[in-house]
Amino acid sequence: MVQNVNITDKFIVVGDRVLIKPKSLDERTKSGIYLPPGIQEKARIQSGYVIKTGPGYPVGPPPESDEPWKERVAGAQYIPLQANVGDLAIFIQNSSYEIEYEDERYIIVPNSAILLLIREDDDLEYYLK
Repeated sequence: MVQNVNITDKFIVVGDRVLIKPKSLDERTKSGIYLPPGIQEKARIQSGYVIKTGPGYPVGPPPESDEPWKERVAGAQYIPLQANVGDLAIFIQNSSYEIEYEDERYIIVPNSAILLLIREDDDLEYYLK
């Protein structure tokens, strides 16, 4: 039995990092001039779609409690990230790391380098109240 496994299922993103699939850059300017790839990639701000996120910011263990009824928490605890899979992220390219895996280009970006997230399925009416 062969299962169809997504390439990114093998990736484990650590900490406060986000794995992004960059949007394809336009090869032409508005006036119709073709740009070489080196010029396009030197832009300071880039965008792409969030493929996977890390668990978030690690938080230290809570102080020991004298309360016997309190349940002890075992394992690491994290403050989750705002980015969700499928969001369009606009980020600072200088803080990112580009990798290539099986002829696919990905970018690893720390959460602090993300400037804006665009979420299509978000309910804007909720926020405008």
